[in-house]
Amino acid sequence: MMNMEKKGRLTLPTDVDMVEETMRLQELLGADALRDCDGTAMPDALLQSGAKIYATYYTTRKDNEWAESHPEEIQQEYLISDRVTARGKSLRIELMKGFHREQLKVNTLDSPKRWWEVMDRTTGEPVPTEQWEYDEETGEVVIESIPYHQYTVSFLAFLIWDPVHMYNFITNDWKDAPHQLTYDVRQPKTREYVKNKLKRWCQENPDVNVVRFTTFFHQFTLTFDDKKREKFVEWFGYSASVSPYILEQFEKWAGYKFRPEYIVDQGYHNSIFRVPSREFRDFIEFQQREVSSLAKELVDIVHEYGKEAMMFLGDHWIGTEPFGKYFANIGLDAVVGSVGDGVTLRMISDIKGVKYTEGRLLPYFFPDVFTEGGDPIGEAQENWLKARRAILRSPLDRIGYGGYLKLANEWPGFIDQIKRVVDEFRQIHANMQGTKAYTAPFKVGILNCWGNLRRWMANQVHHALWYREIYSYVGVIECLSGMPFDVEFITFDQVREGIDPDIRVIINAGDVGTSWSGAENWMDETIVCAIRRFVDQGGGFIGVGEPSACQYQGRYFQLSDVLGVDRELGFSMSTDKYNEMDSSHFILEDIEGEIDFGEGKSRIYAQGENYQILNMDGKYSRLVVNQYGEGRSVYFAGLPYSPQNCRLLLRAIYYAAHQEAEMRKFYVSNVDTEITVFEETGKIAVINNSREPRQTDLYVQGEIRAHLDMAPMEIVWLDVEERE
Repeated sequence: MMNMEKKGRLTLPTDVDMVEETMRLQELLGADALRDCDGTAMPDALLQSGAKIYATYYTTRKDNEWAESHPEEIQQEYLISDRVTARGKSLRIELMKGFHREQLKVNTLDSPKRWWEVMDRTTGEPVPTEQWEYDEETGEVVIESIPYHQYTVSFLAFLIWDPVHMYNFITNDWKDAPHQLTYDVRQPKTREYVKNKLKRWCQENPDVNVVRFTTFFHQFTLTFDDKKREKFVEWFGYSASVSPYILEQFEKWAGYKFRPEYIVDQGYHNSIFRVPSREFRDFIEFQQREVSSLAKELVDIVHEYGKEAMMFLGDHWIGTEPFGKYFANIGLDAVVGSVGDGVTLRMISDIKGVKYTEGRLLPYFFPDVFTEGGDPIGEAQENWLKARRAILRSPLDRIGYGGYLKLANEWPGFIDQIKRVVDEFRQIHANMQGTKAYTAPFKVGILNCWGNLRRWMANQVHHALWYREIYSYVGVIECLSGMPFDVEFITFDQVREGIDPDIRVIINAGDVGTSWSGAENWMDETIVCAIRRFVDQGGGFIGVGEPSACQYQGRYFQLSDVLGVDRELGFSMSTDKYNEMDSSHFILEDIEGEIDFGEGKSRIYAQGENYQILNMDGKYSRLVVNQYGEGRSVYFAGLPYSPQNCRLLLRAIYYAAHQEAEMRKFYVSNVDTEITVFEETGKIAVINNSREPRQTDLYVQGEIRAHLDMAPMEIVWLDVEERE
């Protein structure tokens, strides 16, 4: 084994009352960087500790004096009222009903008639401005209504409490901290003020090496209700990136008049699950263009003072889309983000245009985890098991932790667990030496409406949080995050233009009508013909849940001929279906016991002449393969993440690509184990993804090389070439 790195690649949080403890842990863990966090401060005694010093820098808050003296330049958000049914010819709608009045305040400084919109939700038409008025005294909009029609009001509100500060305030039970206002750096006076303030800060903090922007200008949509609960959270949401100043610029750039409906989107707020409209796509591009340009001005200031500029992929990150076409123009040195699993790790580690990437591993050192009944060690182990397999495929350059170091230091055994993680992380880098892991000789394409702009973000509501409606789909990209495939995220427009010849397998996963499945795109003959041609000529297609779903011309799955399955909606109940299972297949060779399809999909039946049903639920199907011309398809009713399902998907991809033999070039037999090979350094990593001991056989070039007895969570390193 190569000499393992003993220190470096690690950032630790600290605080003013943790000087000696920080120095001890810095030595024990080999940390080469120290950071402050929201609610902590960097001790002066550690500025000369020899570590790289990170300072959290807030461009939009922590300056209430400025915000209070410039109320017109406080951040704003588009809100939509409750739906209210009229019972007469006049209707009053209370705008702030259900919203938290300490967070949001109706904007009456700018003309409601110009920037608000009253919608008749029964007809889908806007109500003319002369048919409604705003009663500022009562906070209500008064509408000339049609009896029994439903109405909403879309309106602008000032964010008078920064959403992240509010979240931290509530989560950590802060009592005395003043509510932090949030100001809009895009506005002219605040723009100049913030730039000059950053210059002064850089001058006054010569010992800071890295300015960690949290983030730049616009908070993702995080709206609280009147009980201080989260009301609407959209990690990808643009609803809080608006103001009349910005929207007037957008109108000039786009060449058409802006409507609030482009943002509130019937009350869905353009959830990432929605198929994005042309207008919303335009707004996203405009914001990315403008945000990247202004962010570059701040980064340039940091560089003038000889410091590095780091961006946190979270909080106020809207407009800094890391896979957008303007991101590289910012000139950042690094990106750091929270690592919740393999998917969120790849979301960070795949970023181009920066010198290095860094991940904040979980758990955060917060009292909601480090408390009686909490399991921070278990959370750390689970987090590392998911992150490690992705790191072996696309490594972060650095890792770190955040929160209150005192909590971690006082929890028995937790620091020992962190040391094991850090040692393995350095071990991975020592053995790979910056080289790329072996990947299969073909690419896998994930087809949805967002493509590469939402790389490793598919089917997520909010950054690694579990939801019943999504776990059966997120499992697909979580499995892929640690697999030996180059993955491309492609759009339907790219399919229209022509499928990349390096892609041998296309995956479409999601519920009907969502951006992930594709909705009405499947009514486009160009799309369905392109996919049929691709598979007919030898390609592979994998569908999960409701792929190609759109009720049209007598079919629910528009690629039912390719998939060999369709879904019974009741329309074809009179057509008999004679489905029988035959589970003897390459895809199931390693699989023992029941298969977890998650929520799955009901009433899936096989049809055609070339299908084979591998798994059934009663008389309906859950796993089906189909031959289509020279190509193959695989259908899963759902695919949550688990080691067994990783193996299922691995085999399904190689099968669909007609590359079964290639799978055993480097292979391990136990589904709880995985293999990564670095051919340039001659190293093999075998990982045990279980917290229990496992035995596995290692295959190299299709032949058994070794039998391994692996300890819980162990990583074993071997040489690619056997040595005498």
